[in-house]
Amino acid sequence: MKSKQIIAAVFVSYAALSAGIRPAAAVEYTRVIADKSAIKFIYKQMNVPMEGSFGRYASQLRFDPAKPAAATASFQIDLASIDTGATDADEEVRGKLWFNTKTYPQASFVSTSVAPLGGNRFEVRGKLTMKGKTQDIAAPISFTQDGANGLFEGSFTIKRADFAIGEGAWADFATVANEIQIKVRLLAGAGGK
Repeated sequence: MKSKQIIAAVFVSYAALSAGIRPAAAVEYTRVIADKSAIKFIYKQMNVPMEGSFGRYASQLRFDPAKPAAATASFQIDLASIDTGATDADEEVRGKLWFNTKTYPQASFVSTSVAPLGGNRFEVRGKLTMKGKTQDIAAPISFTQDGANGLFEGSFTIKRADFAIGEGAWADFATVANEIQIKVRLLAGAGGK
């Protein structure tokens, strides 16, 4: 009876290999493909939805779908690379009352934990720092296989007042809303372990 089981196992393995079925290999995504990724923000100005983005950022990522709790992510965003869609607005928000990029050139995010939510969704927790102020952030992120790459998408909302973004005359939330939605879309390539 034992020899029949061995023969059956060999036959099933051969049939699976012939059909092109391979055992799943562990893949770790470590290389963000910047030209196919984006960090955007959405806000309301005088109750009109507006959108912008940041053109330059550095990132470090380690994500293995089989071991999400071991994942790490960090970002350093060049705040002077802001694109609001208008040159004069870009200059304004680089100034002292907004980002004050001469004193605080970067915003940073460092993950502290990653937890599975089911269905290729994860909750990423971490610390976001802007203008010398740090806040805890939790963001739901989805992961999708995209050929040999992995696509990470998610969003979270911050309050600009928590980071002293938009001071003085700009502190009025009727002009620019306090809530800013951050949207992240990262395409990452797999690297070796």
